[in-house]
Amino acid sequence: MWFKNVRVYRLSAALSLDVAHWEQALAEFRFAPLTAHEAVKTGFSFPLHQSIKQYCHACDNLLFFAVKRQEKILPAAVINEEMQPKIEALEQEKGRPLSRKEKQSLKEELQQSLLPRAFSRSSLTQGYYDSAKQWLVINTSSASKAEDILALLRKALGSLPALPWLDNHKLSAQLQLWLQNKALPEGFAQGHDAELKAPDEEGAKVKFSNHLLTTDDVQSHLQDKLVTSISLQQHEGLALQITDDGAVKRLKFSDVITSQNDELGWDDLQARLDADLLLMTASLTSALSAIGQQLLPE
Repeated sequence: MWFKNVRVYRLSAALSLDVAHWEQALAEFRFAPLTAHEAVKTGFSFPLHQSIKQYCHACDNLLFFAVKRQEKILPAAVINEEMQPKIEALEQEKGRPLSRKEKQSLKEELQQSLLPRAFSRSSLTQGYYDSAKQWLVINTSSASKAEDILALLRKALGSLPALPWLDNHKLSAQLQLWLQNKALPEGFAQGHDAELKAPDEEGAKVKFSNHLLTTDDVQSHLQDKLVTSISLQQHEGLALQITDDGAVKRLKFSDVITSQNDELGWDDLQARLDADLLLMTASLTSALSAIGQQLLPE
């Protein structure tokens, strides 16, 4: 349950904290496995563990949920290999090359016919509602995946007034300062990774990994490029990378944090998971609050 990446959304109106209401609402849109002719399916699943059959799990002022996605895998190489003989046969029959529209139609028919034989792949994405901060925190770096989860939540709950947590214009300016080692969030120091991109059409890019960011060879790029991501780290706390669109990636909780509950063991699974969730969310909330202090919209 230790999140790896997050997308954060702020809510303009509080959500219900009635766990029974959430449980019923999410259960109505619970995950069901793909049928033979379906390509992709999503639905709510159990956020803690398959043995703990709750679609919504309450822990202090937090409500946890999870969305499961299952999709059929149809490699392009397989589709192309199957398509080519069909294209050749149809072109010979019609006495002319197939149009792009005809090829696309043939491809869609072929994909549908291959679905029953395709392997499926599943993924589980957790998230939580923080009623104290009025945040939704989704365990993904992908904006599109996060938006899909918000759409499913909106369908289940009926209303979800959610917007990205940061003002991206302020963030862009702040990233420039952070690379100069200025105005860093409270408790954070520069990490050792950064990416920059020129704002012109060519969009020249440069990436630094495991590099001292205060050196001249890094700083010189600020003359003609914008910072698109930078890593930050707390002493014995949380290390992360923040991007210019507000995604927080490569979360790494220090051993000092993750080992605090080791003495509890795993005999009581739910108690241990709850303890770890509280540790994780407390560390994450502290870090996100420090980052957002100067960047929240007016």
